[in-house]
Amino acid sequence: MSKNVKIVQFGEGNFLRAFVDWMMLPDTVAVVKPRPGAGLERLTAHGCRYEVCLQGQLDGQLVDTTEQVCSIACAINPYEDVEAFWELAVNPQVEFVISNTTEAGIVFDPSCRLSDAPALSYPGKLVQFLYKRYKGLVQTATAAGQFGVTILPCELIFHNGKHLKECMHQYMELWQLPEDFRVWADACCPVYNTLVDRIVPGGPDYYKVVAEPYHLWVIEGPEALRERLPLRSGELNLVLTADENPYHLRKVTLLNGPHTAMSAVGHLAGLETVRECMLHPVVGKYVERVMMQELLPTVPLPEAEMLKFADSVKDRFLNPFVKHALTSIMLNNISKFVTRDLPAMRWHFCNSGVLPQGLVIALAANLICAEIGADGDLAKVTDAEGFASKLASGLADAQVWGADLTAEMPGLREQVESIICRIVKEGMLSVL
Repeated sequence: MSKNVKIVQFGEGNFLRAFVDWMMLPDTVAVVKPRPGAGLERLTAHGCRYEVCLQGQLDGQLVDTTEQVCSIACAINPYEDVEAFWELAVNPQVEFVISNTTEAGIVFDPSCRLSDAPALSYPGKLVQFLYKRYKGLVQTATAAGQFGVTILPCELIFHNGKHLKECMHQYMELWQLPEDFRVWADACCPVYNTLVDRIVPGGPDYYKVVAEPYHLWVIEGPEALRERLPLRSGELNLVLTADENPYHLRKVTLLNGPHTAMSAVGHLAGLETVRECMLHPVVGKYVERVMMQELLPTVPLPEAEMLKFADSVKDRFLNPFVKHALTSIMLNNISKFVTRDLPAMRWHFCNSGVLPQGLVIALAANLICAEIGADGDLAKVTDAEGFASKLASGLADAQVWGADLTAEMPGLREQVESIICRIVKEGMLSVL
């Protein structure tokens, strides 16, 4: 194993390989497979080397470049070679633990045991890892803090660090681990919330991972981490902050929010992809209005920063290398509208008493698509008024929306009902 290893990484998927590993110096990462089964053979067959192809638009310019990534020093399947995993735990050079075990990875499984070799769950393996490190290095050290590790989960969960730490504490309690170990882990092994953002659609083969040029890694931690991480040279979009929340809100509002608005609207206008929506003379102007006038003002970050981010989002939406289907964004579209767009509607109504028309149209379109489905034919609706009344009445369902929207925002039902009726009779483009 390379003496340069600073990072133990749980996860070997395309995202981490084109995101975290792409950022790091050669031979500084040891990959650990988080689940049993095959999967590491392709990585180790080429000496853990591969290419990342960056394709898309960045700052208005077309990017199509290829870079070799050499950051992974070794890859370990702990279910086949647990001793190699334990050796990693007592490697004094290791300073970071990074993970992306999917949203389902940060869970507490009470069936896991300390004696498992190793535990099935990621938080269980992590506690085992730290306990081995504590017993092998810390108990005999004069300065225990030097062997602590910084834990950076990259799972797409809001407050991922908080959730991971809660699971870790549950295992410490379940396994009745010594109090001295718990004190050391809490004091010397901080777990930070993070936000990661890069579209990684995959690639033509395992050794050529395709990703968009844009990337962002927000860590809710001290600025000193920037110097400690083994980052390669070059411009990296790494933000260290005391509060990750505004950045999370920015992404959900200005990236995911327009996606949900345009998906139903564009679909009902006869379009198929995000790029088509952006290039359409009518739908494109609609998306621009929703982004810049209705969504952007609701995020509590400096305007210049928000405008720069909005420009980067437009570049990503216009990526000619990615065909992002509107129908894929429309999956679970009502629950997505609740988290991505409804907060902005509430913000405008609370601050001005006026409903933002672009988002009201998006709400009407999403109600239609949720009712008829992606393959539905709106032309088959024979009673426009009855159809519109039925859908708009659902806005009173507090279980769906978190509140009775008809009571919370007077006038909303009437506007939505009118717009649905017009979409059925005149078509989406006419309404826009």
